Amino acid sequence: MALFTSTSQGIPETGQIPRHIAIIMDGNGRWARQRMLPRVAGHRRGVEAVRNVLRTCIQRGVEYVTLFAFSSENWRRPPEEVRFLMKLFRRALLQEVRRLHENNIRFRVIGDLSRFDPEIVRLVREAEELTASNTRLTLSIAANYGGRWDILEAVNKMLAAQPGKAHYSEEDLTAQLALAHTPEPDLFIRTGGEKRISNFLLWQLAYTELYFTDTLWPDFDEAALEAALASYGARERRFGRTSEQVQQAAQQTPSA
Repeated sequence: MALFTSTSQGIPETGQIPRHIAIIMDGNGRWARQRMLPRVAGHRRGVEAVRNVLRTCIQRGVEYVTLFAFSSENWRRPPEEVRFLMKLFRRALLQEVRRLHENNIRFRVIGDLSRFDPEIVRLVREAEELTASNTRLTLSIAANYGGRWDILEAVNKMLAAQPGKAHYSEEDLTAQLALAHTPEPDLFIRTGGEKRISNFLLWQLAYTELYFTDTLWPDFDEAALEAALASYGARERRFGRTSEQVQQAAQQTPSA
């Protein structure tokens, strides 16, 4: 059974602050190139942006953050960059997880880990186990992840879990997706000026509010996140209803 109701099957409660934010952290290489630095310098600076975003999300009451760190297509990048990203991932697992745990943050990795070095896989599993009971915020890192891979994996797991079933429901599939442990994202952010979702959370973004910014990821600071939150807070989330229905439902909801 799915832990959270799909937005195509029900209407979730919403507020001025998104419960779940998903981010494509784009622009590290361009940030470095603008400063005549190697691309790896941008990735290194991007880790600082992650810390700043998580800090602000906690302050603003966001419960879930999902970051697209490495796509299934990123293996096509120059070998030296891929090697650096793997080293950066390993270093982050060694240095950042303890800090996450001390701040009561649950850590998860979604994606196909089979192509990663066994040591990285071990560190991921240890980090997930260490932080499994934390409740302040859930941080999910998408690594070697693709939305099409996610759906196909979910279909295979669903068929294996319920072989021979005559009819499968959306709930059956949703329960097998990589982000079954989170509600669907309320807000999607992509930095760096590109305006596409790049095979990220194809199923889960069905009713997510999309926000694109030219800000490069290393420069995405508290003010940039606040601008995204302000944009989200000004939107009307209808989930297929009319504005009149949304307003009527809001009037019927008792105030806290």
